[in-house]
This record gives sequence, C-alpha cells and structure tokens, in this order.
Amino acid sequence: MKHTIIDASQLELEETIVTIKRVTKVVKGGRNMRFAALVVVGDKNGHVGVGLGKASEVPEAIRKAKEDATKKLIEVPINENGSIPHDYIGEFGSATVLLKSSPEGTGIIAGGPARAVLDLAGYKNIRTKSLGSNNKQNVVLATLNGLQNIKTPEEVARLRGKSVAEILG
Repeated sequence: MKHTIIDASQLELEETIVTIKRVTKVVKGGRNMRFAALVVVGDKNGHVGVGLGKASEVPEAIRKAKEDATKKLIEVPINENGSIPHDYIGEFGSATVLLKSSPEGTGIIAGGPARAVLDLAGYKNIRTKSLGSNNKQNVVLATLNGLQNIKTPEEVARLRGKSVAEILG
C-alpha cells in the first residue's frame, strides 16, 4: 500500500455526501441521538479521500467528515483514456468492488457509493460491479482500497527492472 502525504491546501477539493445516518445509543436516561456522515472529497485530477464524522448536529458531522477525508487523501492512477491501467478487485470487510478498465466513451458505470469515489477521483471511463456487502461505507472503502493498490505500468517496470515498452508488449 502506498501512503503518500498530500498537501490538500493546494488542491481545489469538491465534496460529495454519500450518506447521513442517525445513530442511537441507549443509555440509562433514554436514547442519545447523533448523526454519522460519510463524505468523499476529491479534485477530479487523481486525488481522492473518504472521511467519517459523527456529531449531535448534521452540519457539524458533515464538517468533521470533510476534515477527516481531507487528511486521508490518496493519489490514484489515471491513464490517457481516463480509466485505470488494469482491472482490479478492491476489498474491505465483506464488500468487494470489481474495477474494470474501459475504452474511451464508456463513461462511469458504477453504483451510488462507488460512483462518488470514482467521479471525484477524476475517472471518465470505468466500469465497476459491487459484489458482496452493499453497506455504503464498506463499498466506498473497498473502491478506495482497489484504486490505491492499482499499479501503473511505470511502477511494474521499475519493480521488474524492465522498460515500460517491455511491460506493455
């Protein structure tokens, strides 16, 4: 896994709220209601992050989630078609997301939670299929995991000690 710290102050970040849910904690005196927000941020140019925020008010939960997502920004590979270099399966918990490289003109074919991540990452042509769990948080994290583990042809060539031309055949 690649962990590079990205300076978010120089990026023009957009945000998408994937889900807001009301969570309840039962205590002696009754129930405590709070809100959990799942937010995806990205610059539509190869940087994307996901954050979770919890608070007693919805706007505060969204603000916290956005802050968390900005801290967790990662860089993802995009090829000249606006797609991924190769197919990959991302997993998180029991959620599995199949990411397929696509030719020009395909568009983003993805379900709701995965679409938010791919759109803000800057992909133009990609197909996905969500398998296993359809828990929104886990699907988003599985998509992110898949994108994070994809290797560019340059990385593969460097690891094998070959040229990019040899790798691409």
